[in-house]
This record gives sequence, C-alpha cells and structure tokens, in this order.
Amino acid sequence: MTSRQQQKEKRRVEILEAALDLFISKGFSETTIKDIAQKVDMSIGLMFHYFESKAALRDELIKIGVETPAALSKLDGTDSLKFFETIATHYFTMMQQDAFTAKMVAFTAQATSAKTIEPAILKKSISIITDGQLRGQIRPGNAEAMAILFWQSLSSVATYIAFNPKAPIPEPEWIIDYLKKYRLP
Repeated sequence: MTSRQQQKEKRRVEILEAALDLFISKGFSETTIKDIAQKVDMSIGLMFHYFESKAALRDELIKIGVETPAALSKLDGTDSLKFFETIATHYFTMMQQDAFTAKMVAFTAQATSAKTIEPAILKKSISIITDGQLRGQIRPGNAEAMAILFWQSLSSVATYIAFNPKAPIPEPEWIIDYLKKYRLP
C-alpha cells in the first residue's frame, strides 16, 4: 500500500471513529454529516469522497460490528462452555484494550435493535447450548433464552463501558456461570 493509500485509509478510519462517537452520544438521527466533518476537521464535500451519505457510514459501521461475532461463531463448538468463554474473554479483553470495541458493540446493538442478535449467531449459539445440555456441561433450560442472555449480557456490558470507559469490566466467568450446570458435591 502506498503512503497516499495509507493516508486515505487513515482518514477513512478517523471518519468512522468520529461517526461512531457521535452516533452513540447524539444518536444516528440527531447526528449530521456536518457534525462528523467538523469532528475530523474536514469539509463536508471531502467527506462525500469517503462516504456517499450518513447512511453509508452507518451501514459500514454495522458491517464492521457484525464481523467479529460472525468470525467468533465459526469457533469449534465441541466444548460448549469453552466456546462461550472464548467469546466473552475476547470481547472483554478487547474492551479493556480499545474503547472502540465497546462503542462498536453498543452501536451495533442500537442500530440493529429490531434483531439485536444476528440470526445465524443466535442459531449456532442455541445449537451449542443444546449440545452442552446433552453432554451435561450446561444447565437445563430453554437454549434460546440462554443464548439471548449470553449475547445481551455482552451487549449491555459493552454499552455501559462505551459511556463509562473507566468502569471495571466483568470477568468472563461471571457470564459463563449463567450457563454452567453445577453438580452437587
């Protein structure tokens, strides 16, 4: 990649980050292209060289936001608890290292509120929970409700951290404990 291409990509990322901050703090409908352009110190006309509209910016952020859960859902699910622990650990570690992750999860949840959890991810989670129940790793109960609890817990923590970046991040095991089947001694 040439330095000109690198510079253009850097500006594109700056625009995405500025839009994300504004969409979370002001809301999508209240944020204007002018707001975003001012935040990155760019003319509105130049903004349109990067993104054709505010909706295109939103769509790109949503696309980025669903890539991580989709990639994580491809993990091997033979150990049900390990599958969910890996995902929770990944999210919480990323939130500690980079505020962008928490903001992205929060934004994706806001932007896709009609179907907060990507259907393919929910379906795979339900399947892994059901398998874990059959193997005695996961407590009995409605697998769909458990999957919703898991993903909504991650989303709620991310939303809180997005607005309160200095807040402590929970331990992944705390969410996993909701799924575990405990055996009496």
